[in-house]
Amino acid sequence: MNQLARRWKREWPLHFMVVPALIFLVLFSYIPMAGVLMAFQKYIPTKGLFGSPMVGLKHFKYLLDYPDIGRIVFNTLYIATMKIIAGLVVPITIAILLNELRQEWMKRTFQTMVYLPHFLSWVLLSGIIIDVLSPSTGIINQILGLFGAKPIFFLGDNKWFPYVMVITDVWKEFGFGTIIYLAALTNINPSLYEAAEIDGAGRWKQTLNVTLPGMMPIIVLMLTLNIGNVLNAGFDQIFNLYSPQVYESGDVIDTFVYRMGIEQAQYGFATAVGLLKSVVSFILISVSYVMAYRFANYRIF
Repeated sequence: MNQLARRWKREWPLHFMVVPALIFLVLFSYIPMAGVLMAFQKYIPTKGLFGSPMVGLKHFKYLLDYPDIGRIVFNTLYIATMKIIAGLVVPITIAILLNELRQEWMKRTFQTMVYLPHFLSWVLLSGIIIDVLSPSTGIINQILGLFGAKPIFFLGDNKWFPYVMVITDVWKEFGFGTIIYLAALTNINPSLYEAAEIDGAGRWKQTLNVTLPGMMPIIVLMLTLNIGNVLNAGFDQIFNLYSPQVYESGDVIDTFVYRMGIEQAQYGFATAVGLLKSVVSFILISVSYVMAYRFANYRIF
């Protein structure tokens, strides 16, 4: 007991610092979970959460019969998977290239430049992207026009919209990922490069046989952890950039829930969709952490 008392006396300021975060978590994450009850109700705002009539699994049955649900799930998986793959390949490539720079000031300058978009919200970036990709005044279409190409409506064409989402998301976030992989590169023993150079390996072979194997644990870790986000295609980004013209290729689960719940006031149905997505995401996250522990020796506790 004395040891426990001494430990509490030493660590209580740290526990006290966590209290505001716990209060925030309870208020905005746990208490709102009572709203899950709407997934089993015909929710009527005037009667409230506990006065609305129960309908059982009606909303879930309607979800399975909904004509566009297959397309929406496919769009979500398609966009999210492309983002995960590109979000691994691009930061790894940039980190390796930055690691090859010998001038430290140039490395730090470029690293800061690619990291800045991470701090900008999609509300701000969406305005910039809309202007840049405009079919009439956008700089991209003006450049294409110099080569005789016709203007492309990137944000209004179902063929282009998913790829625009992936490219713009990678542009915004790859700087953050680059920092993670640069940190992984610092853990590689320099003597391995010296030995490879003595054996006659050039920079390319050193990258293949020393750099990439040295980064593999963190690559496997990031890949497995991203499995839990396969149903999160990026609501903020898509909501600020899509329109009814591209619902066919750009409508994902989160935007569908928003439209059903907020715009069409189908609260019970929207809650049922969100609940089903949350359950599947929880399972995927659990699987990803098990895989991360097994293949990358990563554990939370």
